[in-house]
Amino acid sequence: MADLNLQEIHDLLVSVAQEAGRMMLAATPSYLSSGTKKNSADLVTETDQAVEKMVSTLLLTSYPSFQFIGEETYYPGQKLTEEPTFIVDPIDGTTNFVHAFPAFCISLGFTVNKTPTVGVVYNAYLNELYTAIKGQGAFLVRNGGEKLKLPLKQDPEPLKDLSTCLVGAEWGSDRTGNNFALKCKVFSKLAASKEEGGAMVHSLRSLGSAALNLVSVASGQLDVYWEGGCWAWDVAAGWCILVEAGGIMVGGNPGDWEVEVEGRKYLAVRGAPSGQKQIVEEVWGVVGDGKLIYEN
Repeated sequence: MADLNLQEIHDLLVSVAQEAGRMMLAATPSYLSSGTKKNSADLVTETDQAVEKMVSTLLLTSYPSFQFIGEETYYPGQKLTEEPTFIVDPIDGTTNFVHAFPAFCISLGFTVNKTPTVGVVYNAYLNELYTAIKGQGAFLVRNGGEKLKLPLKQDPEPLKDLSTCLVGAEWGSDRTGNNFALKCKVFSKLAASKEEGGAMVHSLRSLGSAALNLVSVASGQLDVYWEGGCWAWDVAAGWCILVEAGGIMVGGNPGDWEVEVEGRKYLAVRGAPSGQKQIVEEVWGVVGDGKLIYEN
C-alpha cells in the first residue's frame, strides 16, 4: 500500500461523489414534472445504472489496474480480492430516493487486502459529505462548510448499556423466513421494557440506508447499528469512516468478532472511551440462540 497515493484516490472519490450527487438530484422523483410516464422502479434502475456507469468510467480511467465491484454490475460469484478495489453503491437508500425522503447517498469504498482503506459517503439532498482515509481520521463537511472531525462530540461518553443507546435497525427488502422472524424478535426485545424482558433502548431508527446508518454511528448520532442482509457495496465506505472515528465493526451473529466486508451480517458500535465490548455482548445476548443466515 506504500506506493498508493491514498489522498489522490480520496480526492478523486470526492469529486466523483459530487458529480453523482448532481445526477441523483436531477432525477429525484419530486423534481420531475407530474406528467412523467416513468414509474419509480424504472427511474431508480435507470439512475442507478447511469450513476454507476459514470463512476466506473471515471475511476477505471484513472486507475485501470484496480478492481471494481458495483451493485449494478455485480454478478454471482464475483469476489473481493486482496487487489486494490473500488466498491460502489450508486444509490444507497433507493426506497428513500423514490419517496424523495432525504436519506439516500452514494457510497464509494476503496479496499486494499480486503480492508476498507478509503471511504466517501455523500448525501446530496442534505449536502453532507463524509470521508475517511485509513490512519488519517474521519470527517464531515456540511454544505461546503468547515471540515468537522468525527465523532462530532470531541469527548464521547462511555457506553454503559443498551438502555442508554439509540440503535439503528433495518427491516430489509426480504421479509420472509428465518431472518425476518429473527429481526422481528430482536427489534421487539430491544424496544421492550426491562419488566417485559427487553433492553428498553432509547429507541430504534431506520434511516433506510446502510451507509448512512454507519456514518451516523461514526458521528456518534447512533450508538449501535445491527444489520443483516446488506452487501459489500453498502458497507465498505461507511466501515472505513466508522473505524477512523473510533468505532468498531463486528459480526451480526453472536461470537463473530472477526467479520469480512462481504460478511452480510454486521454490528457497528460508536467510538467510546469504554464499553464497546460490553455493548457488543449485550446486543448478541438479545440475539440469543438465533442466527442470521445470508449467502455471501
